[in-house]
Amino acid sequence: MDLILWRHAEAFEMREVENDLDRALTPKGERQAQRMADWLNQRLAHSTRIFVSPALRCQQTAKALGKKFKTLAELAPDGNGEALLKAARWPDASEPVLVIGHQPTLGFVASYLLSGQPQDWTIKKGAVWWIRGRKREDREQVILQAVQSPDCL
Repeated sequence: MDLILWRHAEAFEMREVENDLDRALTPKGERQAQRMADWLNQRLAHSTRIFVSPALRCQQTAKALGKKFKTLAELAPDGNGEALLKAARWPDASEPVLVIGHQPTLGFVASYLLSGQPQDWTIKKGAVWWIRGRKREDREQVILQAVQSPDCL
C-alpha cells in the first residue's frame, strides 16, 4: 500500500486568529499547495483515498488538488500517529491513501514506519513523504518512495 503524508502548506501565525483550526494559508502557502498539488496530480492513482484534518489550512491545501476528500477529526493538530495509521488502514489497505495533516504527527508516523521507532522527525510545510509498504518473499518491507518539497518544484 502507498501512504502519502502531506503536511499543510505555510499558514498564518496563531496571533492572526483566536482558534488554531481557523488558521488559513498565507499567499506563499497557497502557491506551495498548488505546486505540490500539480506534482501529486501527475502521480496519484485514481483510486487514492484522501483524508484531511479539519483545520482550515489543511482543507485549503487539499482543495488545491481538485479532488474529493474526507475530513477526519482524528487528523486534527492534537491527533496522534496511531489514529492516523488506523484511519489509513496501514498496511492492509488495497488502495493508496493520502493524508493531509500536521506536525508532529506526520513526522512521528514517517519515523515509525521507516525506522521502527517513533522519533521527532520534521516534515517541512507543504512537503510530501511517499511511503510504500509491500510484501516480498513473505517479508514486510517499507520503502521511502519519494520526498518532495514545494520549494524544489
